[in-house]
Amino acid sequence: MSSPERTELLVLPGVLTADQAAQTVAGILAVQRADGAIPWYRGHHLDPWDHTEAAMALDVAGEHEAAERAYEWLARHQGEDGSWYAAYRDGDPHDVTDHGRESNFVAYIAVGVWHHYLSTGDDAFLDRMWPSVCAATEFVLRLQQPGGQIGWKREPDGTSVNDALLTGSSSIHHALRCALAIADEREEPQPDWELALGALGHAIRSHPERFLDKGRYSMDWYYPVLGGAVRGADAKARIQADWDTFVVPGLGVRCVVPNPWVTGGESAELALALWAMGDSDWALEILQDIQHLRDPKTGLYWTGYVFDDKAIWPEELTTWTAGSVLLAVAALGGDDATCSVFGGGLLPTGVEPDCCA
Repeated sequence: MSSPERTELLVLPGVLTADQAAQTVAGILAVQRADGAIPWYRGHHLDPWDHTEAAMALDVAGEHEAAERAYEWLARHQGEDGSWYAAYRDGDPHDVTDHGRESNFVAYIAVGVWHHYLSTGDDAFLDRMWPSVCAATEFVLRLQQPGGQIGWKREPDGTSVNDALLTGSSSIHHALRCALAIADEREEPQPDWELALGALGHAIRSHPERFLDKGRYSMDWYYPVLGGAVRGADAKARIQADWDTFVVPGLGVRCVVPNPWVTGGESAELALALWAMGDSDWALEILQDIQHLRDPKTGLYWTGYVFDDKAIWPEELTTWTAGSVLLAVAALGGDDATCSVFGGGLLPTGVEPDCCA
């Protein structure tokens, strides 16, 4: 179990003490398999995006060896085309439960690898993971559409689904920035990635019509900010416009309207987005509001709460919910790697296309 000394940066008033943070990290470690896989919880599935988020949370607590094992799991089980499947039963690489390959799931390895490198300064790790990051990025960019948006996934038979999701593309925007940061660190320029990133960012900022309409989901509201495509005054205006739609005072953030259901993952991610746009007080308030989802026995967090029924639902304690909380707390606490990755001030921005001049 992580010691409180290793989690002092994760102390946040009304959110976590050092002991509580250590308990939460221990909860994630207890789910991690010996081969490095981190499923949602034991017996459930692993998806590559949430696996990576949990690994990032381990790094903020100083559990670098465990985080490295998680990234090595990805490297070992990457497909020849650079992808991973959408779901593996209990993290078993030989028991695939969803043979689709989702673009934002595949892209996210770049965020985790860059975060781990900034946490450890381990050049050898970056060298080992670079081929996986390259292959994953190329897989994703083969799904980019002429308008800059990224197609959602490839079906099991290889057919591309060209419809784009704003949340997924916003996450990919973040991942491309991190992939380019890795390329810069290795002095291996990737001009095609820069063009792809610029086109994607422009689509997110200026062309909502290029994405499927999922405006009922809170992720489509805050992810353009969290992914770094929308910042500054535009970010503040976007968040303020739908604050009352999605935020339930004292409880957290709705996953989807009009459902009376707040979720820990979306709430913690919104807190990260708020921090990134300079509203730390709002971010702290959101994190304090969702502590009713914390399980005192394990330190993990319930996925969500149906407030009309005053009921936890679903009854699952997920590693990725705990991971999102720890990452948000780390950002507010000033963890250098987390601030660099989610603040984005030094990440590459790509080349803006001449589209709407």
